[in-house]
Amino acid sequence: MNPASAGELRYQSGFGNEHATEAVAGALPKGRNSPQRAPFDLYPELISGTAFTAPRHENRRTWMYRRQPSVVSGRYAPHVQAHWATGADRSVALPPEPMRWHPLPLASVDADFVDGMHTLAANGDAEAQVGIGALMYLANRSMDRRAFVNADGELLVVPQQGRLRITTEMGVLEVKPGEIALLPRGVVFKVALPDSEEGKGLSRGYVCENYGAQFRLPELGPIGSNGLANARDFLAPVAAFEEGEGAGGGYELIKKSGGRFWRAPMKQSPFNVVAWHGNLTPVKYDTANFMTIGSISFDHPDPSIFTVLTSPSDTPGTANCDFVIFPPRWLVMEDTFRPPWYHRNLMSEFMGLVLGEYDAKPGGFKPGGASLHNCMVPHGPDEEAFEKASHSTLQPQKLDNTLAFMFESRYRFIPTPFALQSAALDTDYADCWAGLKDKYQP
Repeated sequence: MNPASAGELRYQSGFGNEHATEAVAGALPKGRNSPQRAPFDLYPELISGTAFTAPRHENRRTWMYRRQPSVVSGRYAPHVQAHWATGADRSVALPPEPMRWHPLPLASVDADFVDGMHTLAANGDAEAQVGIGALMYLANRSMDRRAFVNADGELLVVPQQGRLRITTEMGVLEVKPGEIALLPRGVVFKVALPDSEEGKGLSRGYVCENYGAQFRLPELGPIGSNGLANARDFLAPVAAFEEGEGAGGGYELIKKSGGRFWRAPMKQSPFNVVAWHGNLTPVKYDTANFMTIGSISFDHPDPSIFTVLTSPSDTPGTANCDFVIFPPRWLVMEDTFRPPWYHRNLMSEFMGLVLGEYDAKPGGFKPGGASLHNCMVPHGPDEEAFEKASHSTLQPQKLDNTLAFMFESRYRFIPTPFALQSAALDTDYADCWAGLKDKYQP
């Protein structure tokens, strides 16, 4: 059967769950993973997202039962993707100052999701399996007979404009602005742009390419057993495969490995998995389901209370990457400066804005834009936000129609040449603090 249309998509619930799903009844073997002959003469194939000997609670793997195994493809040849950089270029002499980018323009875009990817900043090293890349995609075309697989890291996709229909080996996800998708390392997928196809415009969004430990739900500690992002609200696809015209006609498979891009022809569709079971799977999540935790007495709590997913490092509590959101929420604190305070952070912060305004930068930070505050770079509310928050009447206030996020990392981000030379670079960003006067009154 062909992947379901938008109105017919079904999902399975849970993050890290052991799922089992079949597009054709009886396609999953019973009682074993690799029988001598699998049902319907399908090929069993295992994808391991962690080492075989990883602790049981961390082990991620999925068994797929497909019409042809993944090894059936043509030979790889180099593919050019000029704007998708991997890891940090430490030769760049980057001043320790705040940086911001206006929204990247969409007017002249002619690319699909993969070729329209642009790295703004990165840290770490994919080969060493540490760090992340912070990217934006600009696209106006669906991937039709093209597919992509990333061997360097998992992808956390944050749409800002336009829906994405993501066909994966395990089934189909559809995500819209306000939702996110997490695509595991090594899983083949393609992206269609249903809004673009319907003449509603182009597509833009943010991506975290995570070279380090897999994203997982953060520990809750004193919060208890509920709150923040609940596992039940993550949705995994059900098995679906292409057949008939969709299965033939050939595909181009693009593979990213070691920071380089390759392409290979395939006579068959890579989306030929009839059934699968396991706990390594793409998922989607609606940020509207995030249960915010905040102060109901005084002071503005640390932004860590807004962590949706975390990729830990070898230092407890100091993440390779935290994915943090700032969604609609109530502010009720008494005798408190309610926006984020001025600070210098050990962690480096790459921020994006999906919709609305960010309360610390109401004027200059636009949806589709980005900012970067590296380790120990001072930042905080601009002059307008400070003056307003310092003198406002402290009644209960609802921050609404807003969604900002951060990719926060223990490693310093290095912007790419594309980002440093882009016309979107806001060279006047630091001016937003220039009017903050010395008001000391002894």
